[in-house]
Amino acid sequence: MESLSPLFMDLAVILITAGVITVIFKWLKQPLVLGYILAGFFIGPYFKWFPAVTDTANLHLWSDIGIVFLMFALGLEFSIKKLKKVGTTGAVTALTELALMFLIGSSVGRLLGFQSMDCIFLGCMLSISSTSIIIKSLDDLKLKQQKFASTVTAVLVVEDLIAVLLLVVLSTISVSRSFNGGALAFSMLKLVFSLVVWFVFGIYLIPTFLRWMRKYMSEETLCIVAVGLCFGMVVMASAAGFSTALGAFMMGAILAETIEADTIHRVIKPLKDLFGAVFFVSVGMLVNPEVLVKYWLPILVIALTVVIFKSLSATSGLLLSGRPIKSAMQCGFCFCQIGEFSFIIAGLGLSFGVINENLYPIIVSVSIITTFATPYMIKAAAPAYDLIEPKLPERFKSALVRYSQSAKSPSHEVSIKLFLRRQLSSVLLHGAILTALYLLSSYLLLPTLDRWFADLQIPHIWSRITGLVVSLVVASPFLWAVAVKNVNRKRLSQLLSTYRHSQAIVIPVLILRYFVAVFFVGLFIGRYINLAVGFVMVLAVITVVIVLFSRKATDFYQHIEERFISNFNQRQAQQSFQIPESLEAGFSMERIPVTPYSPIAGHTLREAALRQTYGVSVVSIERAGQVIDLPAADTIVLPSDRLSVIGSEEQLARLRADAEVEPDMIVHDHSDHEMNTYRYHVVADGPLMGTALRDTDFQHRYNAMVIAIERGDDYILSPPASTVFAEGDTVWFVSPDKITLRRFVES
Repeated sequence: MESLSPLFMDLAVILITAGVITVIFKWLKQPLVLGYILAGFFIGPYFKWFPAVTDTANLHLWSDIGIVFLMFALGLEFSIKKLKKVGTTGAVTALTELALMFLIGSSVGRLLGFQSMDCIFLGCMLSISSTSIIIKSLDDLKLKQQKFASTVTAVLVVEDLIAVLLLVVLSTISVSRSFNGGALAFSMLKLVFSLVVWFVFGIYLIPTFLRWMRKYMSEETLCIVAVGLCFGMVVMASAAGFSTALGAFMMGAILAETIEADTIHRVIKPLKDLFGAVFFVSVGMLVNPEVLVKYWLPILVIALTVVIFKSLSATSGLLLSGRPIKSAMQCGFCFCQIGEFSFIIAGLGLSFGVINENLYPIIVSVSIITTFATPYMIKAAAPAYDLIEPKLPERFKSALVRYSQSAKSPSHEVSIKLFLRRQLSSVLLHGAILTALYLLSSYLLLPTLDRWFADLQIPHIWSRITGLVVSLVVASPFLWAVAVKNVNRKRLSQLLSTYRHSQAIVIPVLILRYFVAVFFVGLFIGRYINLAVGFVMVLAVITVVIVLFSRKATDFYQHIEERFISNFNQRQAQQSFQIPESLEAGFSMERIPVTPYSPIAGHTLREAALRQTYGVSVVSIERAGQVIDLPAADTIVLPSDRLSVIGSEEQLARLRADAEVEPDMIVHDHSDHEMNTYRYHVVADGPLMGTALRDTDFQHRYNAMVIAIERGDDYILSPPASTVFAEGDTVWFVSPDKITLRRFVES
């Protein structure tokens, strides 16, 4: 008999233990993530009275896959438009939290007697929150649809980007014991470049592909395609030197802009739950009671520092970004833990041998403690606000309100600043695309053409000329965009004549745009044809002139831009209308599904009284692929309907609680409501003899239904209403009542 891989035994232990403990936690109404961690402790190597996992290498692989699915699901629920709205908030909050926690963390390390490198690494480890823990906690607490959750997500995204840079900085410091600003700047540029290129090409290509394939895809194939795209981006991110979590999140964010996003999220949820459970169980396996006992004081001090000061520093950053105090506390209290990036940073220090080996188990223990505290801190945010807010001085609260309002109000931006922003953003965006095209041309097209032409014994120069022509033709619309797009001569003349000294800004910016276009043309020519620099530049200038006056290049670019914008707004276009920006601060639109267990289901909109009860307005109902705009008051709300409603955050939260009602049990036992089966023999003087089934009024008279008639050796299944009962027939019928056959004889 073939021996069974240890992986099967390990998975059986993991999933059975996690299942039993999470059922107990569900009964205790505690967050499930805590149950997973406790299950991990029981099956870990430090708990001797329980079956332990043996193949830890495969377990770590599964936990890595769990992080990928968690981040992919997070990206699907995130929107680039939301990041744009709260981008400043996310950046200000993350940088404030990073700076404060680095100072606090390194200071705590000094007080505990750690060495200098230990203190530096400790400060960095305490600066980064755990995306997976926060998202899982918000999911368990049914808070992911709250308005403040989008702000939390924006901060987490910025933190993850900062964590990538921290790894570069710490690697440089560990090797050279000095700070390398050049390596940091290069890493930052590479990160920004990669994100821009992935997003632009992803938004242009993937929604178009899904639109073409939509009528051929079932939920099964959509799941396979989505997971394949996710892991494809993970591979690309890893090859570029970034974390797999960042790649998974980026693909999720791209797919979030498609109309398939909701379906993809639903079909991958079982995968996310399965692999996510393995990840959290693997975290629980790292808990070592001996370390907790030996280093209980540093662990307790650092854990309290994280829970208290990370919450305060994040809240301070949110207040600094202009958030109201209630929203700032709701968001800030989510950032009270450390997680997977802290493990990576600690592992980096150990691999270079620059930190104490005991720091790793200390950080793991702190992570476990703060993970346990996270759900309770999130739930404590609102009571803490209710407790603190009345005790704040009125002058302080008035100052916060004024600051928040001033931060929301748009600043008066003069035309010259608007001109600069548009011009430079165009140069950066299209410059990144041209850089990506140059890399593809150099490392993919050029070797391929050289190989093909060599096989065909065609002179080498022709492969280079062909590659150059193809590269410039593909790049021409973007060369046109980087050189002349958004350059309105009439507006420029007005700008130059209205604002004094504007020539010193406008003219250099325009020259910069032309120089960038010429530079990229020269870059392509220099890569394919090794000629003198002067000749290259002359050809570059000629090519740029042709591009500037090429109507086909202009039309080609306009087509690309229109397709990109259409794909980017594809999901948003599914909404009935867009809420004006002036109303977005107080209202938002959301599509809320109605479950079969909802008290709203089966009632008309008038009976549900959604506006009177919740204060929301229903603008449309999506039902079986159809959309009912402005539904009438007598429209019945059916299970599985999706209501597009507008209202405030609090109003939508109240409606969501009553619309998305889940059953207490997934499987219900209906054994006490079974139908009883009876049979009756038709006799010559009986009440059914010679009577048609329709004339007996069987269902209403006897509360029963005839399911079959046995006539001789034949069966008449589901007999039609015109069937006439004959002597000797055996009538089979079902009824929920207890019926005696005497009832038929006496009828």
